Parts: sequence; structure tokens; C-alpha cells
Amino acid sequence: MNPTIFGESSHDFRTRSTLIELFELFGARQSERLRMKLGVGWDHCPVQTTDRDIRPNHLWVASNLPLASVVFALSLISLISSTAIAQSVCLPMPRLLTTMPMGGSSGTQIDVTITGENIESANAMVFNHPGLTALPKLDANGQPVPNTFTVSIAKECPTGVYESRVMSKLGISSSRVFSVDTLPEVQQTPNTSLAKAMELGVNSICNAAMTAKSVDHYSFQAKKDHRYVVFCSARGIDSKLDPVVIIADESGRDLVVERRGDILDYTAKSDGRHIIKVHELTFKGGPAFFYRLSLQEVGIDSTLPQFASTKTVSSFSWPPNGLAAKSSIAESEPNNLGSQLQKISLPCDLSGAFYPAADVDTFEFTATKGDVWWVEVASERLGRPTDPSILVQHVSVENGIEKLTDVAEFTDIASPMKPSSNGYAYDGPPYDGGSTDILSKLEIKQDGIHRLQLRDLFGGTRVDPRNVYRIVLRQAAPDFALAAWGLHMELRNGDRNALSKPLALRCGSTIALEVVAVRRDGFNGDIQLELQGLPDGVSAQGLKIPAGKSRGIMLITANQEAPPCLAKLSFHGKSSVEGVDVTRPVHMAQMAWPIVDAWGEIPSPRLMDDILLSVSNSEVAPISIAAKEKTVIEGTVGEKLKIPLNHAKRMDFSGSVLQLKALGDGFEQIPRFDVSLDAATSEATVDLAALKTLPGEYTLAFYGSAVVKYKSKPDATPQDVAEIVITEPISIRVKPSEKK
Repeated sequence: MNPTIFGESSHDFRTRSTLIELFELFGARQSERLRMKLGVGWDHCPVQTTDRDIRPNHLWVASNLPLASVVFALSLISLISSTAIAQSVCLPMPRLLTTMPMGGSSGTQIDVTITGENIESANAMVFNHPGLTALPKLDANGQPVPNTFTVSIAKECPTGVYESRVMSKLGISSSRVFSVDTLPEVQQTPNTSLAKAMELGVNSICNAAMTAKSVDHYSFQAKKDHRYVVFCSARGIDSKLDPVVIIADESGRDLVVERRGDILDYTAKSDGRHIIKVHELTFKGGPAFFYRLSLQEVGIDSTLPQFASTKTVSSFSWPPNGLAAKSSIAESEPNNLGSQLQKISLPCDLSGAFYPAADVDTFEFTATKGDVWWVEVASERLGRPTDPSILVQHVSVENGIEKLTDVAEFTDIASPMKPSSNGYAYDGPPYDGGSTDILSKLEIKQDGIHRLQLRDLFGGTRVDPRNVYRIVLRQAAPDFALAAWGLHMELRNGDRNALSKPLALRCGSTIALEVVAVRRDGFNGDIQLELQGLPDGVSAQGLKIPAGKSRGIMLITANQEAPPCLAKLSFHGKSSVEGVDVTRPVHMAQMAWPIVDAWGEIPSPRLMDDILLSVSNSEVAPISIAAKEKTVIEGTVGEKLKIPLNHAKRMDFSGSVLQLKALGDGFEQIPRFDVSLDAATSEATVDLAALKTLPGEYTLAFYGSAVVKYKSKPDATPQDVAEIVITEPISIRVKPSEKK
């Protein structure tokens, strides 16, 4: 069978697509076995190999491969997939998944039922605002009702979304949004048919969950010429729901449909009963597909109400420090054409909207050759589904004819570090700190008039006045913004995960937070990382973000005798910017939902409003690895340091060898090395000559992955769990070599 490259036939296309999907789903080794079974080959030349994987760059296949083989391959999906994810990733961590209801009205008290992972014996529910408090709900005998809390919402508690968590035997859980509003609230009753439509009062909110393959029905009494706003809060409160919202007449005939958003703005054409229908875009459902449906009457000329929502990870880089709460200039429509353009002067801070569809806002300013301006646009970071794009042109007149010369074109803010190419931790983190917004440098090449066109790159069909933007043109103001998340494993062989990782420490454990920086307006300095508010028995050491780089690490260690606790932390980065000491907050991010296998689900990370850390002694770390000497290890430039390591092993492992690699700027080129999981000690070698390490103070750590034989109870059957093993931080002082 002679391999030939894929042709254009639909048969070949289906074959290729199937095999590529199999490779992406099952990992290299399993796909290699499947390839041999099917009789297909990888491209003969550019194959990347490592000690762990075979990763083909190009796929070739026999042109006469029968379609039956493709069908056979697909039939193996469920079998191989179940094998691929049989091994769990990450030791059990407490995760709060749902609360019902998802919020309440200020000045009320409600009973909230929770679900989650590893939250057995949850005894407390905590919030990030003092106006929200909770106590376990008690039954008639005074005993706690399992997984139910009575939540009190103070009358003075502002409307908005807040972080809620529970405390379990394993410590603090991941967060779930809890909403506070001023409207009366109700809970859903069975309403999956027109006959069972639930009556919803005007100016009220219903807490609900979508039933799979169903449509939820609500009824309300409308008045002719009155304006009603229906809002389905879902993704903005951590739900998996992509809502379709419909207003229909009394018979259920659709009047207005919104399939791409969450809001309907409707003015009634007649008095009488109307129906609101809600369903998931692909008719999915279940407890994770919860939503809050609000119905409000607003004035005909009123602006749309504002609805609180979580923030995407990308929003950590907005706003620039010192920016006014509101822009000083507003866009003036119409300004699409050159004859309608809006004149501005620099510097400039202007707000506008990508509205109506295909809107192109045009501005004109005068600039001088050699000037340098920084251009920043926020829209996606304001929570809008937009992709701003800018074209800057120089305007001149030749023989009475206007001539436009392109000067610059600006689009996205690049991610501070390469994110995972497939949305989970295979070749990068499952978090993307970049944005479709703009942050770029504009260098003026010629004196004279310049024209700036701003548009939503894919806004030809978006008709939503809420798609606002803010554009700032300023002289350089160097600065930085920071975000952090739990370090994820580099997975292979079908394991695909994007997990929320609460700071729930086991005694003896060291965890790592990955910290990234967006550098603004040419800032290029070191950034030192500091974590404050640590409880007794917990220490933290930041591995700095070095000059010109975008990644650092924060290591947090709970010693073996650390007492159980819960603490609120403060996380900052510090640097010197143009001779001035600057401190900026580090924004923590988490996954809205833990995703073990991302084959059919896209991870959805968001920022959190606070940072809580707990220590639990109900379980201990499987192994602790630390330098034998707790003091600073000293060496001289050019030396080869030998660092003895002590192991404190507390669980069994699948395998006897742990491969370690280094964390810390200047040390990540240390070759990987093996240590024995059965030994009480090992040794790390740091070749200062090979690394070209200069004199100074340094911190590093080593990390790798191992499969723990985890038991949830002493008499339970061990389960294989892949876990990151991180050594405690190691301090090194490199001294200059003595002159001879």
C-alpha cells in the first residue's frame, strides 16, 4: 500500500479529520496503536519525538483506506476515551459547583442548597462581602440539613455579584457566584410546556435551571406601548448555559427572538398575556445550566439597565493605573465617512460604541513627526463580545486630491505567555491572558493630519448598543498588570484537564501559582512577587518575573505541623518604574467549571474578587521534598553546586522514579533529572558555569509529576491520581570568583 497525500474527496477529508481528531483526543501513544491498526502512516519527515510522546506534524494516509476503517475508528472512541481519562488528575480538592437559588434580594433571608466535589461535611459558607452571612440550616430536631445553608442578605448590601465558597474537611472550596439584587425573587416551578407556563411578575427575578431537551415557559401581563427588558443571566454568573430568549404571544407564537445574547428589549404591541421562552442553544440542560431570568419594565427613552457579571481573565490588564472613571470625550455620530469624521486632539480619552452593525468610527488629529503615542482600546475587557481593530493613515493632498497613506494597523493584545493550543494543559496553561482589545505603539513618521478608523473586526451582524468601547491615546506611561492561577500539569496520552484550583493546602504540601504580566507602554523591568497575610505554618516565596519576561512563579508551602486555618491574602507585584517604586495587585483566576476531559467542552476561566487560603490536616501531602539545609546555599561563579534533598514520603506511588525539572529564571535550563521515590534522599546539581549565572541572590525549585496511590479512606481501594510534586523553595547566593 503506497501512502499518498490526502486529495480533495470527501472520503479523504473525513478520514483525515477523523484521524487528526483521534490524535488530539487520545494522545500520541494510543493514536499510534490505532494508526497501525488502520494501516495509515505519519508523514515521513518532520516528526518531533520526546522521551514521552510521538507528535507527528503531518498526516498521510492510504488513498484507498476504506470508510469502514473510519467507522471502526469512531467505534473505538468511547472505549479509548474511557481508558484515557481513567487516571484522575490532581488530588481531590473541594469545589463548589451549584447553589440554588443563585442569589437573593437585599434585606432578605433565603435557604441555599449546594452541590460540589469533595465538599463532604461542609460546615460553613463564606462570602467576600460582610453584608452576606450564612449559617447551616437546622431541621426540626436542631440537626444540620446536609448541604443547606440559611443566607442572610443585609439591606445595605450593594447589588452585584459576589464570591461564595464552602469550608470542607479538605479546606476552602473554589468559588461560585452569588448575586444580590433589589427586585423580588422567586424559584422556578415545573414549566416545560406552554400549558404549565410559570407566571412571572413584572419587575422580578426567577432562579431556575434548564431541563435538557426542553424549553422553559413563563407568562406575564403586558400593557400596550409599555417597554419590557428580559434578561437571562447565565455565563456571567458561572453557568454553562448559552441562552436563547424568546417573547411570544399568548398562543406561543414567537414575536422576538434573541439567539446570540442574553437580553431582549421589547415594546408591547397589545395588552394581554405574553410568554417568555428560554432554552439552551443546543438544548443541553441539567443543574450546571442554571440561570436568573429578570423581567423589568423601563421607560421608553431610558437606557438599558446594567447587569453585574464576572470578569474574563483578559480584563486584568484594564484599566491603566490613574485612568479617570469616565472618559472626557464621547463619540459623536455619524462619523463613519471621511466627510463625517470627528476631530480630536492628543492626548485623548474617548468613549463610544460599535453600533449599529458594521459601524466604523473615524477620527482625525494632527501630529508631529517623531512623536510617539500609545493607543489602548478596551471593549472585550469591558465584557463585550467584540474584536476592535484600528487603521491609522496619514492624510495629504496632491493636485487637489486627498491621498491616504497607511501608517499602522493595530489588533489584539498578545497573551503574556503562549496558552494551550487546545484549551487545556497539553502544551501550555489553559488560561489566556491576552485580549482581542488593543495596546500598541504609534510612531508618527510625517507631520500633518492623521486619520484613525476604529471598528469591530467581526461586527457586521452585531446590533447591540451595549457593545461599547473606550479608546485612550497617551504618551508613554510605563506600567504593568498581573494575573495568577494554579499551575497545571503538562498532560499527555489523552488526559485533558482544566481545573479550578482553590488554595486548599494539605500539611506538608507546596503548591505553585503561575503569574503573568502584561507590560504597558514599554515597561521592561523586574517584577518581585509578594504574598501577604499568611497564617502560621505557611510560607511563600516568589520567583520573580525577570526583566523582559512575562512569567513568574509563587510557591506556597504549608509545613507538616501547620494548624488548620482560613486566611484572606493580599498578592502584589513590585517594581521600579522610571525610578519610582510601584506596587500592583495580582488578580487571581479560576476555572468556572472543572473540566476533566475537554473533548466536548471549552474551559471558561474568570477572575476572582478575593484570595482565600486554607490549611487542612485531614489529609497530608503524598510527599514533601526540601533542601537538607534550610539556610541559603552559597556558591561561586562557575562552580557546580550539589544540593542534597530530603524526602518525606507519606503515600505509595505507581512507579519508583520522579523526574524533576527546574522553576526559576536562569535555572530552567537545568537538565531534567531523576530521583527515587523509594529513597529518603536525593541530590540536585546546579552547574553555574553552564547556566552562566552571575553573582546575586536567587530562588529556585524543582517540580515533576507522579502517580499517587490515593485512598480517600484507610480501607478504600487505592486510585491512581496524577499529581504535581513541587519541592520547597531553595535559596542560592552566588558570589563573585576570587581574583588571582
